[in-house]
Amino acid sequence: MTRNLPVRYNRTRAALVARLTRSGELDRGAATAEYAVVTLAATGLGGLLIKLLTSDWFLNIIKAIFEQIIKMVLSFFGFGG
Repeated sequence: MTRNLPVRYNRTRAALVARLTRSGELDRGAATAEYAVVTLAATGLGGLLIKLLTSDWFLNIIKAIFEQIIKMVLSFFGFGG
């Protein structure tokens, strides 16, 4: 069911869309949606980091890395074996 609209309506609608595009009014909702997506992604990443940083295996990995760094620094200065 397609309605044939008068040509006058189509010209008026095109003029309105052109005016809104020039003024930036048409993009206002897009910016809000982009902020929502970024906020959701940041929240998810934050939750993932909290879970990761509080897990035992991650803390063991960090501890092993720091132990290796300390051993390398001490051996560079002649204090380690």
